[in-house]
Amino acid sequence: MPREQLQVLNALDVAKTQLYHFTAIVIAGMGFFTDAYDLFSISLVTKLLGRIYYFKEGSEKPGTLPPGVASSVTGVALVGTLAGQLFFGWLGDKMGRKKVYGMTLILMILCSLASGFSFGKSANGVMIPLCFFRFWLGFGIGGDYPLSATIMSEYANKKTRGAFIAAVFAMQGFGILTGGIVALIVSTAFDHAYKAPAYQDDRAGSTVPQADYIWRIILMFGAVPAALTYYWRMKMPETARYTALVAKNAKQAAQDMAKVLQVEIDPEEAKVEKLSEEKSNSFGLFTREFARRHGLHLLGTTTTWFLLDIAFYSQNLFQKDVFTAIGWIPKPETMNAIHEVFRIAKAQTLIALFSTVPGYWFTVGFIDIIGRFAIQLMGFFFMTVFMFALAIPYHHWTIASNRIGFVIMYSLTFFFANFGPNATTFVVPAEIFPARLRSTCHGISAAAGKAGAVVGAYGFLYASQNTDKSKTDVGYPPGIGVKNSLIVLGCVNFLGMCFTFLVPEANGKSLEEASGENEEDRVDELTEEQQGVSNRTVPV
Repeated sequence: MPREQLQVLNALDVAKTQLYHFTAIVIAGMGFFTDAYDLFSISLVTKLLGRIYYFKEGSEKPGTLPPGVASSVTGVALVGTLAGQLFFGWLGDKMGRKKVYGMTLILMILCSLASGFSFGKSANGVMIPLCFFRFWLGFGIGGDYPLSATIMSEYANKKTRGAFIAAVFAMQGFGILTGGIVALIVSTAFDHAYKAPAYQDDRAGSTVPQADYIWRIILMFGAVPAALTYYWRMKMPETARYTALVAKNAKQAAQDMAKVLQVEIDPEEAKVEKLSEEKSNSFGLFTREFARRHGLHLLGTTTTWFLLDIAFYSQNLFQKDVFTAIGWIPKPETMNAIHEVFRIAKAQTLIALFSTVPGYWFTVGFIDIIGRFAIQLMGFFFMTVFMFALAIPYHHWTIASNRIGFVIMYSLTFFFANFGPNATTFVVPAEIFPARLRSTCHGISAAAGKAGAVVGAYGFLYASQNTDKSKTDVGYPPGIGVKNSLIVLGCVNFLGMCFTFLVPEANGKSLEEASGENEEDRVDELTEEQQGVSNRTVPV
């Protein structure tokens, strides 16, 4: 039987969309803008890093990062993100969302700047500090995932909560787009200022000394949007759900939300105290009770995010390699170092502009209409279809006259990733778990995603190499080729579609209804035997 909702929480659930909602979207969203910029901008400059620090006199091809270095530079931030999601997710439930929120932003600002100051006389002297600072940059970024999602879900009304959380995540699309635009501007400016011949015309002269500033500027720019939002992030009050349900301070929750909503709210301290005394509202993460109520839900959110990120990060971080393989980006030896950055940035900007960004905002527009489950299932389905459509007739797409078709199909996989599981896997974990475990469970789900991203980043780097050893990048063993790699990603997407059936629908429900916190305690009515065999979610 549903329990009567606390007045302060009901006020949030039924509140009309107003200025504070959009303020929260911008404040939390700018963190995600920075996250995406920092994580994906590295793919714009890895080719340049190879030319600068791993140039070999007399080589027919420009220098490239050795396999170990390339995977570390690309993947170390993802490893840091995974660790940050687990740590800050847990800390957000222990200390409060607001207190931890500022820590992550400071870490992101400092490490973005420090990445650009990775100076050294040798290649190792640059790459080691770069990897070190990008790990800690990722650690800060990791904290933003559970905290931003939890804060937005706990501030939103129940009618448009999905759209608000998705809008925060959609800022990731603008971060990816801005990374491409910044790289275009910087590379164009340097290309005009410092003319250089193509590598095949002058191997040493094709990389001007000033090119070393390009990657530093691109990486350091990520500190700007984070710094601009720090003040406003610190001005946000703690969420009412944390203050009332976790910290048990009903009076403070009522005061905070009365200012935000501009209405009078009864603290209902006696009701909060009664709730806190119920055993069914105090079970921990590593308990049989949690496993019985939410075990399958957590399995669903972790597996779908894990499988999604294998495909999503493989596509994002290595689309430059795919475009080179089909000839959309010219061969490296026909360009100078700066022009190669420009061409890679141009390709990634076009993909972001016409598929990535629209996909995010389609989710924002439809998530509260057709629901999270339908969007996630549809997204995985079409990602599977388009990946196989690219992979099976792969030779057809490598023919010059068919390359534009390949780009369109490849773009559609991005569109349905974002109008699909890339957004919903972020939204759902912030809705279906109890307030005292919400940030932790979101962090665990997101960390599973980043584990998938690490698999994708490291695995695709090797797997996509040509099967012919003479055609692989320097230092790499033969792989299974781009075609077979795309087939593997198609299978991964299909598995994601299957595991989606473990994820419950939270559309139209309050957070307490979706997590079972709003139900009368019925645990004691069940016998021990019934509790042992029941696999369904039992309301609190």
